[in-house]
Amino acid sequence: MPLKLMSTLAVEVALKRRLLPSFTEATGIIPDVTWNPTTVIMQRIADGTRADAIILIDKSMAELVERGVVVGSSVRPIATAKIGVAVAGDAPAPKLETVDDLKTALLAARSVAYSRGGASGIYFATLIETLGIAEAVNAKATIIPEGFTAGQIVAGNADLAIQQISELMSVDGIKIAGPLPEEVQAGTDFSVAAFADAENPDDAARLIAHLTSAEAAAAYAAGGLTSRLAHS
Repeated sequence: MPLKLMSTLAVEVALKRRLLPSFTEATGIIPDVTWNPTTVIMQRIADGTRADAIILIDKSMAELVERGVVVGSSVRPIATAKIGVAVAGDAPAPKLETVDDLKTALLAARSVAYSRGGASGIYFATLIETLGIAEAVNAKATIIPEGFTAGQIVAGNADLAIQQISELMSVDGIKIAGPLPEEVQAGTDFSVAAFADAENPDDAARLIAHLTSAEAAAAYAAGGLTSRLAHS
């Protein structure tokens, strides 16, 4: 039976470009991966969907451990994602050193794309409220339910896209203008674990070992993430 993995979008670049191919090369196993925002994953689990392994933000993972959905002893921290800003590949990058720089860039943009369903989009919606620019930004924002916000730049619908840097990197034709200023940055920690009722627990354990290896630490860094592994 196939090895099933449910994963957040934040680690997609690191896994697709390096870690899943190397896992398959080493084991002959081709994981069946479902990619979704955390909110969608949690809803699918609530609806009864299960897999063998899961990559999720720490807060949600702790909830699944408490409910007995995942095996607590199998949980391993893997990476941290920071929120960034993307622009078109041929566009000038706005200055993002200070909070005022960020406000200026957001207000000057024709449209800012962010996601309603992802952790970064939920945080961004709160941030612009705190900064007092929510009404102005949202009046011309391109808000998507889920998925990669940088796709809206490529489609011509937005000048700026807000999302975790690792997710922005999943889209061709854009460039990273930079992370949010440190004063308003919100890193999100991710972990991997095995489901308590995994149908393929041995292969899940092999995948978890691979995703926490020395090779994985380098892959996370190359994928726009900060590794949480001891090897980094």
